[in-house]
Amino acid sequence: MTSKTPLIKILLIGDGSVGKSCLLQRFVDNTFSFDMIATVGLDFRTETREISGEQVKVQIWDTAGQDNFRKITSNYYRNANGVAIVYDITKKPTFDKVTTWFEEIDQKAPQHIVKIVFGNKIDLENERVIDSKSGEDLAKQYNSKFYEMSALSGVGVNEGLNDLLEQSFMQSKKFQKPKNKNAVSLESGKKQNGGCC
Repeated sequence: MTSKTPLIKILLIGDGSVGKSCLLQRFVDNTFSFDMIATVGLDFRTETREISGEQVKVQIWDTAGQDNFRKITSNYYRNANGVAIVYDITKKPTFDKVTTWFEEIDQKAPQHIVKIVFGNKIDLENERVIDSKSGEDLAKQYNSKFYEMSALSGVGVNEGLNDLLEQSFMQSKKFQKPKNKNAVSLESGKKQNGGCC
């Protein structure tokens, strides 16, 4: 891997206990643990993946959902390329809070950040309180895509996160700062008379 390998930064946000850490574990390690400890502050995983035919360094940040960590995590919106807003399909308050998360993104994240809504825990279908159409409709309000998934079974996890990575990578290329062709090289040649030393 060279220094020229592109870097994509993804955030997983949402209320506590919606399954963000488990989604990250399922995506990166393809495992699931019932003994997952709640994230304190922030955690992240870095790996290299192939996206659209290119090797890309990916950082996926798992943020704590508790309100007392919100000020810490807000700094990490800076330089983020994509964000997944995660809610638990069995807990209506986590779904209701999605709007608040979108408002926070609009205030603190780069304008061109890619946003996708994830409804997690579809393995608990018999406990579902948020139907799929409600999730789709909410995502549409914010011009976002929507996926339902289960960190436990793995259903939908790769599909949703790979889509987020691909969109984020393509968006980052679109908004990449062009190199200034008129930039002056500071690597020295001969001293010029009248120049600064």
